[in-house]
Amino acid sequence: MKLKVFSATVAETSSSTAMIWCWIEGADMDTLDNMDSENITELMQGIGDAAKTAARVLATASADDKNTALKEAAASLRRRKNKILAENAKDMKAGTEKGLSAAMLDRLELNDERIEGMATGLETIAELPDPVGTVLAKIERPNGLMIERVRVPIGVIGVIYESRPNVTADAGSLCLKAGNA
Repeated sequence: MKLKVFSATVAETSSSTAMIWCWIEGADMDTLDNMDSENITELMQGIGDAAKTAARVLATASADDKNTALKEAAASLRRRKNKILAENAKDMKAGTEKGLSAAMLDRLELNDERIEGMATGLETIAELPDPVGTVLAKIERPNGLMIERVRVPIGVIGVIYESRPNVTADAGSLCLKAGNA
């Protein structure tokens, strides 16, 4: 199976803080795009199920596949910039109406430069060496048994953060590079 990039907003009321970036060929991502964002339990279950499926594939994905997915995600951000900015404008309006501080609104705001920074960050991560399989330590026991500490994917990683849409790209790209969903 091949990795593909998916960067549609899961909930129309959340610009880029709830996105699924990668999926496996054949996965039904339209289900996530059409979920009722008011039903948080259903939304989170759908995201979790998609991540669990992706984790199985990402754990064994080649470095080339992961790098290609990261580069495609960067291109997708650039292609969808206008939609992302429109959704972010809704977030900014809602934040202003709710009385968020100027500092919080600044962190929440996206613009051309910030989106380009997110895309460039994805490309930078793609250029890093693949950490999966790296031997961190090696010990030979007196009986000749070799013990190695090796970097391996964990599986599904959840990240909780506040107000910085770029964290989605930063955390997601690092997880993907390490073979995690």
